[in-house]
Amino acid sequence: MKWCAFLLLSVGPALAQETAAASDPAFAQQPPGLVSAELLPGWITPEGHRMTALALRLEPGWKTYWRSPGDTGVPPEFDWQGSVAAGQVTLHWPRPEAIESGGERTLGYHDMLVLPIEVASGAEEARLSAVINFGLCDDICVPAQVSLTAPPPGQGPDPLIEAALAEVPEISSDRPECRVEPIPDGMRVTAEFAREDAPEVAMELENDNVWVSQPELTRAGTSLIAQADFVDETGKPFALDAEELRLTLISPDDATEFRGCEISLD
Repeated sequence: MKWCAFLLLSVGPALAQETAAASDPAFAQQPPGLVSAELLPGWITPEGHRMTALALRLEPGWKTYWRSPGDTGVPPEFDWQGSVAAGQVTLHWPRPEAIESGGERTLGYHDMLVLPIEVASGAEEARLSAVINFGLCDDICVPAQVSLTAPPPGQGPDPLIEAALAEVPEISSDRPECRVEPIPDGMRVTAEFAREDAPEVAMELENDNVWVSQPELTRAGTSLIAQADFVDETGKPFALDAEELRLTLISPDDATEFRGCEISLD
């Protein structure tokens, strides 16, 4: 396994305030690369849900990571225990970009991330607070922690959040064929897609305790083949449920997500 070597830095409650520039004295302890962090006011949807978003503004050239960034990335983690009257939280991840750095390829975002967050509660009195851990990288990689509270919802949709929602991968009703086989320290999944034009593939499992390698991609005729290793905490082969696989084809202009795959008996 490969992991980033991180310089240990964190950001405390100062970031719980509204958006602030790097020159703000309250941000003296922020890690390099971070300009500001906030939860946007958002709005109440017709379904009665609260729509907000995490907005991270970064220094030019800096990046942060997608939910499944690859071998060396650090996906954001959210703790919503400080919230009041909030229901289930759903993160709507915009399509990431492939980032080459130090010979490694990861999936993430340059300069700015707007991550839409849908909360199953439209109560005006709901208070949304989160402690968020995430990674930032340029020539060095640093972990950051912010404590944020969302302002009250606005009167209508936020164009910034709507633009991010438009970048969320489309969910396909089709399923690719997969082959699942044991390896000494886990399981290997090989998936075949009936297209060859996607330069990136993400492979995930709903079980957060399973580490997934960056997929290796090959092409065979008009098909794209992606292969990744899945290693859980035991470091041994385990019962991998193909229904829990999430496979995403990522292109510069679009992305398609497949949930589950058809096991090939070949």
